[in-house]
Amino acid sequence: MQVSAGQAHESRSFEAVVEAVPIRQERWPEQLAGDKGYSIPRIRAWLAERGIGDVVARRCDQRTLCDAPFDGETYRRRNWVERCVGWFKECRRIATRFEKLAVNYLAMLKLAMIERYLRLITGPSGR
Repeated sequence: MQVSAGQAHESRSFEAVVEAVPIRQERWPEQLAGDKGYSIPRIRAWLAERGIGDVVARRCDQRTLCDAPFDGETYRRRNWVERCVGWFKECRRIATRFEKLAVNYLAMLKLAMIERYLRLITGPSGR
């Protein structure tokens, strides 16, 4: 996992995060979706070099440069990830970045993921 400074935009760590995913690099995903914050030429070039289709919403100042049609249907499926991020924001200790050391922050994030998983498999009653 990658942890950056709380005030840094996550697009600065994009390449490092994606390359850290344990997949064989000859099997990159066919497409990668992101919001307007990822509509950066550097990221689009990185995706194109690897043959990954980008499903990234274009900022309004970039719409005249649109060279490919936007896949709105695929983009809408991002909501799965957004809901997970929204759930993490309910975990106050994670949302407020209470833990200042990266190692402690990652530990809390992993604990939250374990808790979420256990709730999913045991159901709302906790049995």
